[in-house]
Amino acid sequence: MTSNTDRPLALITGASSGIGYELARQFAADGYDLFLTATQQAGLERTASEVSASGARVEIFTTDLTEYDGVERLYEAVRATGRPLAAAVLNAGVGLGGYFVGGTALADELKMIQLNAVSQVHLTKLIVPDMVARRAGKLLYTASISGTMPTPYEAVYGATKAFLISFAEAVKSEIKDSGVEITLLLPGQVDTNFWPRSGMVDNKLAVGEKASPVKVAQEGYAAFKKGEDRVVAGMVSSKIIGNVVNNLAPDTVKADLHAKEAKPGSGLKN
Repeated sequence: MTSNTDRPLALITGASSGIGYELARQFAADGYDLFLTATQQAGLERTASEVSASGARVEIFTTDLTEYDGVERLYEAVRATGRPLAAAVLNAGVGLGGYFVGGTALADELKMIQLNAVSQVHLTKLIVPDMVARRAGKLLYTASISGTMPTPYEAVYGATKAFLISFAEAVKSEIKDSGVEITLLLPGQVDTNFWPRSGMVDNKLAVGEKASPVKVAQEGYAAFKKGEDRVVAGMVSSKIIGNVVNNLAPDTVKADLHAKEAKPGSGLKN
């Protein structure tokens, strides 16, 4: 992907499935070339094959963003294209459900923190200075409405998304006059493999209604393109929670409401 092209280049992390896959389709259809990364080679190849049909030139790079060297290798691979990043979609993330005391493993939680929070800071630190120097560039972070409330039975997951929201908003304020734009995508429940990967298959959130990842990606891309600060995407109920309830209710109330939906077994019929 080193030859000259008039198409802008976008980096998308977590692009092998789910929201990342659908975001890749949105960007490709709107004229971007893509640099896609994830941990699963087969998934990346599928995404690349799909989006190439729209005329996008696509490069894939398999790496583990929970590792410091994995982030560094990704950035070096992007730089090796010889092309500036017009957009960076920092979408990679995982969840983890269960009782914090006696239910979840510390190793899994620390790895999730590395991916959901540390790698986001690391990539931002590498990517944004060049955008600021060029006075051009846009970033889209996939956070969650979970970052707007305490999340019992997903205690560490929600905290990583709260960190990401706070971090992105702080950086945005610092560079507000630089020509670089930052948008936050905050989905509610989405119909992806997030749930079984998170160990959440029998709570109310896991068994209940979910938004299509296509819809979430479309709403996220529309907000990104307009340069909006953030968008709560997906179901109407998610929008009410993210835009209204979580802006008004105290944390203790929000925590209790979330606990009823996320408690293991809460989705099983009595």
